[in-house]
Amino acid sequence: MPAPKTTLRRSLVVASALLVSAALTAPAAAASPSPGTSPSAKPPAKMSAVGGARLAEPGTQVNPAPGVPVLPKGISARSWIVADAESGEVLAAHNAHWRLAPASTLKMLFADTLLPKWPKTAKHKVKLSDLAGVGPGSSMVGIKEDETYTVHDLWLGVFLRSGNDAVHVLSAMNGGVEPTVAEMNKHAEELQALDTHVVSPDGYDAPKQVSSAYDLTLIARSGMQKKDFREYASTVRAKFPGETKKNKKGKKVRESFEIQNTNRLLTGDAGLPVYKGIAGVKNGNTTNAGATFTGVAERDGRVLLVTVMNPEKDGHNEVYKETAKLFDWGFEAAGKVEPVGELVPPKGAQAGGPSASPGQAGGSAQGAGGGEKPVASAPAGGSSGIGVALSLTGGVLALLAGAAYLVNRRWPLPDLVRRRPRD
Repeated sequence: MPAPKTTLRRSLVVASALLVSAALTAPAAAASPSPGTSPSAKPPAKMSAVGGARLAEPGTQVNPAPGVPVLPKGISARSWIVADAESGEVLAAHNAHWRLAPASTLKMLFADTLLPKWPKTAKHKVKLSDLAGVGPGSSMVGIKEDETYTVHDLWLGVFLRSGNDAVHVLSAMNGGVEPTVAEMNKHAEELQALDTHVVSPDGYDAPKQVSSAYDLTLIARSGMQKKDFREYASTVRAKFPGETKKNKKGKKVRESFEIQNTNRLLTGDAGLPVYKGIAGVKNGNTTNAGATFTGVAERDGRVLLVTVMNPEKDGHNEVYKETAKLFDWGFEAAGKVEPVGELVPPKGAQAGGPSASPGQAGGSAQGAGGGEKPVASAPAGGSSGIGVALSLTGGVLALLAGAAYLVNRRWPLPDLVRRRPRD
């Protein structure tokens, strides 16, 4: 498609999305089930219209046309979305605004809200009260009472091991779970993630806790504009501090142990190949949510976001398989398919205020030790995983220019595994 036509079409889509968002935000919120409503077996007849009227409709939304590939068969997820991270165009979606339990994908909102608060080098000695409220059966990184951890350690625990214990320690540093939840809900509202209602900061199943494929994609897009968020989300493996013990000589020693990312498209674990170009973001799995996943991947300079929620097909890998199929379709369809909606800008950007995503988009979050080495700076195959050599071929930071919310500043994706063959 010729570049001028594409640019014009994107500008029109963005302008349309702004009008739809401004006109329909309040009615859309009313049309969505209240946070107290348990998700039903079927999506509501009408959902939120944030991002476009098509996204309020139940079922699959796509614009088939000559040259546009057919959507992949066998996608069983209750809700999913494929979006261009640069333009914000929603290429296709299925029940995009269905409010469902998010599981640990909600940790993306936790990180996007709290990452800018402390430098990586800040230290915290864990008290027993810090770990209060961690749900039974939670995923844990292995934090111990009376041990001291850096903020960097804690974020590695959140992103790699999806550690609810790490989330609760960071929440305690932030004044507790209650104020942290309040900040997360406020940030979700600022991002216009209006399907989202946070009860537990770690995504652990809780009554009234919901999000949507659309919202999780908005949140991921906001998070990926932070250098630290990008680097943590793309780290394959790292060393984590263990428990202080006495050695045979009676001397206290504290060794580290290796942790690996639970994102199987990133690690190639459990019989799955690494997805070429994958650069994050977050997976989750709970009883109420089933399997959930939001991923970002780059191919030939184009960056896509895909969110998949609760595949009906059995299997621990199904959410990743369906995500990979949707990525493949999206990369083939991008530039050919007319979008069905748009990822809307934050309220602050619409109003002419600062970005809703705190911290510097291209660098480390404010006060987060921007002069330090990247999170996963070891050579490929090293103990810290694949090196993160930043590339300028990623997506973009959405900016305000006059009255229009433009997407014209690139944020670099980690140069991860995009050159590794899929075998």
